Formats: sequence, C-alpha cells, structure tokens
Amino acid sequence: MAGEATHPDLINGSLVGILSELEQDKTFLKLAAGDIEASDDVDNSVLAGIPEGLRPALAAAIGQGVAGKPGKPVVLAPSGWPATPGKPVVLVVAPGREAEETVGSLRSWYDGDPNDIAQLEAWETLPHERLSPRADTVASRMAVFRRLKHPSDTDSMFGPIRILVMPIRSLIQPVVQGLGDVEPLVFTVGEDLPLDEAAKRLIENAYTRVDLVMDRGEFAVRGGILDVFPPTAPHPVRIEFFGDEIDTIKEFHASDQRTYGDGLKTIWATACRELQLTDAVRTRAKALVGSIPNAEDMLESIANAIPVEGMESLMPALVDHLEPVGSMLPKHAVILLSDPEKLRRSAEDLAKTANEFLAASWHVAASGHGAGAPISFDEASFLDYAETISSLEYSEHPVIRLTSFGVDTTLTGHVQLDAQNPAEFRGDEAKASQGIEGLLDAGFHVTITAAAAGTLARLKRAINTTGIANFDVIRSQAIDGFVDKAAKIALLTERDLTGRTSAVAVAKTPKRRRKAIDLVELKKGDYVVHEQHGIGRFIEMRQRTIGTGANKTTREYLVIEYAPSKRGAPADKLFIPTDQLDQVSKYIGAEAPKLNKLGGSDWAATKAKARKHVHEIADDLIKLYSARQRAKGFAFSPDTPWQKELEDAFPYQETADQLTTIDEVKSDMEKPVPMDRLICGDVGFGKTEIALRAAFKAVQDGKQVAVLVPTTLLVQQHYETFSERFEGFPVNVAAMSRFQTTKEINEAIEGLETGTVDVVIGTHKLLNPKIKFKDLGLVIIDEEQRFGVEHKETLKALRTNVDVLSLSATPIPRTLEMAVTGIREMSTLATPPEDRLPVLTYVGAYEDAQVTAAVRRELLRGGQVFYVHNRVQDISSIADKIHTLVPEAHVGIAHGKMGEKQLDQIIRDFWHRDIDVLVCTTIIETGLDISNANTLIVDHADRFGLSQLHQLRGRVGRGRERAYAYFLYDPSKPMTEQSHDRLATIAQNTALGSGFDVAMKDLELRGTGNLLGDEQSGHIEGVGFDLYVRMVSEAVEKYKEPEENVEPVAVSIDLPIEASIPIEYIDSDKLRLEAYRKLASARNEADLKDLEEELTDRYGKPPVEFETLFDVARLKFKARKLGISEILAQSNRVRIGRIDPPESIQMRMGRIYKGTQYRPVTHQLIVPTPFTGSLGQGPMSSDQVVLWTNQLLDDLAWTPSSSKRQSRL
Repeated sequence: MAGEATHPDLINGSLVGILSELEQDKTFLKLAAGDIEASDDVDNSVLAGIPEGLRPALAAAIGQGVAGKPGKPVVLAPSGWPATPGKPVVLVVAPGREAEETVGSLRSWYDGDPNDIAQLEAWETLPHERLSPRADTVASRMAVFRRLKHPSDTDSMFGPIRILVMPIRSLIQPVVQGLGDVEPLVFTVGEDLPLDEAAKRLIENAYTRVDLVMDRGEFAVRGGILDVFPPTAPHPVRIEFFGDEIDTIKEFHASDQRTYGDGLKTIWATACRELQLTDAVRTRAKALVGSIPNAEDMLESIANAIPVEGMESLMPALVDHLEPVGSMLPKHAVILLSDPEKLRRSAEDLAKTANEFLAASWHVAASGHGAGAPISFDEASFLDYAETISSLEYSEHPVIRLTSFGVDTTLTGHVQLDAQNPAEFRGDEAKASQGIEGLLDAGFHVTITAAAAGTLARLKRAINTTGIANFDVIRSQAIDGFVDKAAKIALLTERDLTGRTSAVAVAKTPKRRRKAIDLVELKKGDYVVHEQHGIGRFIEMRQRTIGTGANKTTREYLVIEYAPSKRGAPADKLFIPTDQLDQVSKYIGAEAPKLNKLGGSDWAATKAKARKHVHEIADDLIKLYSARQRAKGFAFSPDTPWQKELEDAFPYQETADQLTTIDEVKSDMEKPVPMDRLICGDVGFGKTEIALRAAFKAVQDGKQVAVLVPTTLLVQQHYETFSERFEGFPVNVAAMSRFQTTKEINEAIEGLETGTVDVVIGTHKLLNPKIKFKDLGLVIIDEEQRFGVEHKETLKALRTNVDVLSLSATPIPRTLEMAVTGIREMSTLATPPEDRLPVLTYVGAYEDAQVTAAVRRELLRGGQVFYVHNRVQDISSIADKIHTLVPEAHVGIAHGKMGEKQLDQIIRDFWHRDIDVLVCTTIIETGLDISNANTLIVDHADRFGLSQLHQLRGRVGRGRERAYAYFLYDPSKPMTEQSHDRLATIAQNTALGSGFDVAMKDLELRGTGNLLGDEQSGHIEGVGFDLYVRMVSEAVEKYKEPEENVEPVAVSIDLPIEASIPIEYIDSDKLRLEAYRKLASARNEADLKDLEEELTDRYGKPPVEFETLFDVARLKFKARKLGISEILAQSNRVRIGRIDPPESIQMRMGRIYKGTQYRPVTHQLIVPTPFTGSLGQGPMSSDQVVLWTNQLLDDLAWTPSSSKRQSRL
C-alpha cells in the first residue's frame, strides 16, 4: 500500500485493506472468529479490553466473516483454521449520538452493502410522556423491526440486517408485540391499489388527513390524486391514480406544492406511530373512555382514528402484549456491549429520570396545572439492564463485553488486545509529527483518515511539511483511531490529530425555489381591506345564483360587512366577486380598526393622505438608490478551489433558500456596484454560514472583512466559529470586544492597518474613528435590528463603496420586503434545515419537581441547559437552588454585570461542555449558538416580550435532537391579559420559521410603530399594512420609470357567465380562495399559463369552467389597457364605466350597437346587449357572451388610423 501514498488523488474509500492486515493480530482474529472460551462462572460472556477505535473493526470482522472472503486469498489463516462465515452482530452503545457515529465508521470498515448496517434509533421521549416520538424516528424503527422479522430478498433497503447498532435506550424499552409483522404500505407505479384502500391504510399508519400537505406524516386526497409525506422521505410525493392503477409518483415541494424531477418508481409509506390505529385498537379505545383518568380526549381521538400527540403512553392499555427488543434479534447474533459500565449507568439514569418525570407531572396534574398527568403503566417502563443482558446471554447469544479498562487475562474468558488509543496530539503539530515519526520508526504501517476530502488534504499537507511522507491517507468515516502493536498498524483520525471532527458534508441536492404558497386564511370576523371601499369585516364565502330561467348563472362571492350608512341602521354588506380578490387583503394594524362606510369619503381621504406620505418616502429612497448605483465598488473574482473546499466542509445540508441566497450574495460581490443586501431569516436558519462564505470570498481577493455584532458574547462565538471553519486556511481572524486585553486590541488595530489581520469581529468598538483599515472590502452586520441610528450613520460614511451584508433575525414580513427592495437587495431564508424539529414548548406554573426532571432529562442525553432568570440581584440564589435540586450538574452563572474575564471564561466552559446548566439573564438572547444545549427554562416568562420569547426559544433546537422550552410563571401572582396573550401565542406558534407569524402577531399586539417609525405607523393604522406596503412599492416603481405613469386601474367585470371554480374540483374553501386570488392577480398571458400548469399539477386537469374564468381574466387585461374600470351587465344592457371616448368612437359605436348612450357626467357608456336572446333564439352561452364582450372592447379601442388599412366600414 505504501506505493499509493504518493498518488496525488486521495483514496476515497474503505478501511477493508487495514481490516485484512489486522488479522495478523492473533487475539483480534480469535475474538472475531468467536474462538474464545466464555467464562461460565459468573455469566456466559467474554470480557475483552479493546480501544474504541478497534470496536467497529471487530464488529465488521464478525459480520462479514474472517479470513475466508471468496475471491480473496486466505490471509494468514493458520492451518486447520476453517474460514468462519459471518454472523449477525448487535452492537450496543451508551448514548444515541455515539450510535450514529458508529454506523458511519462501521460502513467504512465493512466490505459489503452499506445497507447491511442499520441503527435502531431510540425514542427521544420518555414512555409515559404526553409526547410522541418523531415520525421519522418511528419510521426508521419500524423499518428495522420489519427487516428483523421479514427480511426482503429483492429490495436491499429492506434486506436482512448484518450489523445492528443501537443505543442502550432502544434495548431496554419494550415495544408493541408484532410490530415486525406490520405490512409496510408500498406504492409502485403500475400496481393496483384502490385509492380508498390506500387512504384507510394511511389512517391506520397514523397519518393525518389534511387539505394541504406541508409536514411529515400528512396526506391529502383530491379527486384521483393522493399527496402523502412519508416521514422517511426528503420530500412529499404526489401519486396519480388512473382508476385503481397507480399512474405516476412524483416528488413535490411543500413550499409551492409543485412537482419536480422525473418521478419515482416506488415509495414506502412507513408508519408514523408505533401504535397502529387498527379497528381492534379503536374499538378498545372506545371501550376505555372514562376508565383511565386524564385520558378522555386522547381515547376519543384514537377511537376516531385521529393520531394524537402522546398516544404512545396508552400503548399498554390498548394492545395485548409488549415485548422486549432482545427477543426480536436474529438467532445466534453476537452481542457486543461497548463499555458495559457506561451502559449500566445510562440505563439506571434513564429509569430514574422516567420515574422522576412521572412523579413531577403527577404533582403538577394534582395541583391543576399543566398538560394533564402522564399515563403510568408499569408494562411500558424501561426494563432492568442486568436482567435484559442476562436473558440475552442465556438465549444462545454469544455476548462480548468490550471495555476500555485493563483486563485480568489470567481468568477464562478475559482477553486483552495489545492495542491502545493513539496519543492525543490536539492540534499540536510538533507533537503530532514526532508521534508519527516514532510509529514509523517502530515499523508501524500508519494511515491517516478524515471524512471530508478538504480536511484530509490539509492534514496531509501539514504532516508532509514536517518532512514525513511514507504514510497512507484514506477518506473514511472512522471517528477514533488506534495503535495495534500486535499487527503493527496505526490508524490516526482527524479527532486524534486535531482534537475535533469536521463532519462530512452530506450529499447535496441543491434546489432553487419557486414562489411559495401563501394561504390567506380568512375566518369569520377577520378585518379585511378592500382597495376601493376600505376596511370591513369578513363574513363568509357564498355562492349566489343570478338571473332567472335560462339566464341563470352561479358565482362565488366574499361577503364583507361595512359600517352602516345611517345611524342605527343594519350594517351594509358588500358582495365581492372572486375575480376581484387581488384588491382584498387581510388588515394588519391597530387592534380593532374603525369600519368604513360604503361610498363614504373618509376612506378616500385616508388613502390620499397615506399616498402623499408614501411619495415622500419613495423620493428619499430613490435618491439613495441612484447614488448607490453610481458608486464604484470592487468587483470580486469568481470562486477559487479553496472556496469550494471550505463549502464542502460544511457539516449540514444547505436548505434551498440558503443556496439561493449564497448565489445572490456571490453574484452581488462579483459586480462592480457595491453590494447592499439584507438577509432575513428566522433564528437558527443558517445566516452565519452565508456570512462566513462571503467573508472567505473577500479574503481570497486580499480584502479585509469587518464583522459587526451587537454583543460581546456574539463576538466570542463568531470568533470561535470563524476560526474553526477557517482552520488550515491562511486566514487571520481577530476579535475586538471588552473580552480582549488592551494589548490584544492594540495588536489587532495595528494588524488592520498593516494588513496582517484579514477578518475582524467586534462590537461597535470597530466604528471608532481611530481604527484604520488597510483595504476594507466587506462589512457584515449581524443582528442588524439591534444597532441604533447613529451607529448606522457612521457605517454609511464608511460604506459608500464597500460591500455590505446585513443579517437580521426579526423577519420583516414578506410584503415589506417589496417596499424595501427598490433600495436594498433582500433575501429571505424561510425554509428550516431538513432535520430540524420544532421546539416542544411547555407553558405552565413553576414547580421544583418540573425543573428537576427537565434538567435531568437533558443531562441524560449528554446535553446542556439554559436557565433564564432575568434579575441579577438573586441570580446566584437561583443557581444554588438548582444545585441542590440536581446535585450532579455543574452550574454556571452568566450576566452582563460580571467582569469580562469571568464572563468569557464561563461562556467558554459552557461552549466546551464543562458546564451543564447555565443560569443567565437574557444576555443569551442574541445569537449564542450552542448546538448541544437543547433545553431552555425561563422563569417569570410573563415578564418578557413576544419577540424576546421567540428569540430565546431560538437558542435551543439547533442540532438534530428534539429540544424543549419551558416558559414558567409564578402561580401565586396574577397575570396581565397581554402577558397571557403573549404566552398563548408562543405556545401555539411552535412550527419552524414561525418567527414570521410571531412578528405579525407582535404587530397586532403592539401596533406597527416599532416597525416603521411613528409617522408611518399612523398611516398604516389607517389603511392596513398590506395596502400601505403596496403603495410604497408602486411609488418607488413610479420614480424609477416615470414614463409609465399610468395609475393601474382595478377592473370589475360582472357578466351573466358561469364562472366559478367547481367545488368538486377544489373542495377546501381556503384552497379555492387561494386559486381565485392567483387568478385575480394574473397580469398577462404568461401568468395565466403558469397558473394553468400549477393547477394541473396540483389538482389534475382543470374542468371546462376554468376556460371561462381564464377568458374573463383576458377581458380584464384588455379593459385595463383601455383604462376601463367596470363592465357591468344590467338586464339587457351593459354599462361600461370610467370611459371618455372621442366623438368619432361615440358615433361609430352608435352605428354598430343601436341604442348606445353615452353619459358624460358619470363617464359611462351604456350598450344594449343580445345576452337574453331575442325572438326565436335562446339566451347566449357563456362563450358567446365572452366573444361579444371581446368584440365590444375591440370596437372601443378602434382608432381612425387603424381603419384605413381595413376596408372602410
């Protein structure tokens, strides 16, 4: 192998080669071949001392069999040794996180189909809790159970499992008997499956039936189309049926509901819950209603086949038997226990915490607060660790305990491998090169491995520079290395050399997004704004039939109520045809606005006032904009290979929005006009990564980057993140805040002036005029909403020709985006990262027991806790209290009044996981990003503002684990109505990206003053937020292109035409409303074509009635060009409004349409119509009416010049 090391490209591959060399280690070989006598005195097992790095190798060796792989020479099998075939292996590890890493490294060691290796994930909830495990956890578990019981021969994804990895938690939690026998629901193109049968199976598998599929575990049926989002799939799929046969299966995006790609052959709809809602379970639930305390509503729902949060806690009551996972394992599987001491400790902690949670919640339930007591059945409790293991040992499973402690090899069944963990070099280059040199001199075969190609290349360069060359590099997922003295092999991983692992970049599937779906849900009583008539209250959607006899037509209307025109009279109602939906928007502004009168002057006045004001704003904005367009900036060069290397090392999958935004930022940087872009995105949606890539790009061109952040903590955190991601690249990062000493700061200032510092991260200290940059190219402003006006002014002076990127977490509603766009480019990140889960939010009264249990649960999975207490006076007593409640936790305190050094140290300790519970003030509100902290406890939550609560909640739930947020209030003190509303809002909006909804709700609770300054807020209260914003963007457009100075007219057309969307085509009100709205806002033929494609895609081919709707839209385009605002059919005439035709046209119209009258005062033209039919002819059909009106509009558009070319009429 030594020859390959010089090869320029890195071996991407597996560690199988090393595995075959390892077989020179006789003890390893014997262990792998199961050739060691078990000790039978205590328990029927083997105890082996083996370093962590070799454990996956051992599992792989047992799984694929030793020294007898067909097609390979038998390596060193001593004479008389048969080649042993592989056996199934079960590897039990302590925490769930370790299980995931182990699966990765096993796949590198194993020389077979990677699907042979599976992981049985554990629930992230406790068995008695009123919470359900994640649907994708359940689905992956169900797939494993299925493969254990009924492995498929045809599909490798569901084939037999050779190596199963599981955390101890999965082993000791009993499961419903017979889960492995549940037939998975498979959709395959060309197979027969009646649609109603499919829907029934989906309901049994605990899918929820909805109108619009947005989340995992939902499905919708529309006509012959089934939309379903299986929890294991990356995207929802749309399945079209042709009769009972499955015609096509295509993936679609939840955001815009449009399908994409070539379609799939087959899709598995795995179960979402481990409790199947079969008829038996449902009847039993019905019978149990009333017999289990606190479970009424849950049983009711289950009886009605509605999956409900926490129904797993009722499993023991609803099914006959629970079985241990141990009984499902393959016969004769070898069980490897990794660190039995750790496993036992983990299992005990689990059982203890589960019981504590039970006790705490019972206590809360007894005092009448909280989400209802947990359901306690002993059958569902965790099994005892010792019993579980011994039952495995005595059921013909060879058990090998793998320990890191020394082993007394004189006893039978005890072996110690002559191997150890490599020395820790922790990024110390000199030490590392000495260590490697020492190994090579001792005749070891050294291999260096890392998961990301970029990292590996850098490690190789770093070691080569010290003059060592004869080692191998292999790209693999091994986490820990080892030094095996018997086989003379050393494997060093990135963690051994640098002290950390950079996760490998997942396979990226970049997607750029299209327009998202924006569902406007109108509920009875919502306030709406109509552009012409002002503010009213929405009553209902209603279908009305107009006309009589053969002339009858049905249309759909929105009914809106306005203020009564006379005192004491009933309210006026306005029926708005659905084709004018584009003029109606939801009102956002004051709490309860005054309703306008129909036809009154007050609305016109309000609108005029707002419009005048808007023009002033637009004027200022435009001046800024044009100045910026004229400025000359620096055009950065295209991406370098290093840029790609940096981006590949990003450990997560980028979201579609992130990719789009990154592209936008880069193309802005490559233009000569200075960039000024604002990125809005909810907390934790990956804004920092975008900034990081932009900064790196700027540094590649020798420019300096300044990152401006509002708090010292953020400086510290960004400094850590930037240094970590830029490690190994020649980029010098400096930090400037009160945490740095004067000496450090002076060095940084000097470095900026001489150009040795590339990136500087600091608070507003950076704006100090004393600081000179050698060549500043990019300014990044994080949490822009936190900077005051004067800071921004200073920045403006700095930045006339520097690229600026601002990040803000307070999502400015999408519509405001349009208003601001004329001036600054804006990107929004609206999609959460793929694996993110919403934070489970609990609002309740403070209880000691609750806090103890919450902290313990987090410590169990190796996580950390934020405890927010916003008063510095008694914060230390709170910390002491927590220490007494949970003595095993390390508690730290952080608040803004501490000394710099002290605070810095605390945050670092928390970052490096030396502190378990951080008791702090809201100092953490902005941007502390610690992915290991996943529980947030806030006491006196009723004293916080809404966006503050949302920002705080955004501090947890940043990793893959489920996060918990507890907002507690003091039960002895009364709460104000507003704080009650706030807590209610935060409890409801838990979905990802709900920052947008929270911000909107905030607008409603507080009025709009804070968003747009005082003078604007008055006008917004007047006309409502949406309309105001639309006015701003129109005004900006007008200044940009003054020649197109046409006030766009709103056209209303009311003709005797059948033009409504049939209810059988789209049966849900809100989806129909959305379709009408899109139709009404179409502005040209292309828009209509898009809409038609979208409807066909989402609901199947549009019915004939749609043609008419499209025709009416086309009539509107025509009328709009002519400036006509209404075409109204009245008995046998048509009234055409706001038109002043020249004399010639009036004459001509009079000739063509006999009896035409023109009324100059009202600017109306009245034309007699043949719609009702005349002697001997029935009434006109819808198509004919459209044709006639079309001709009429053409005649109105007639000009004398155009007639010369035709023959004279």
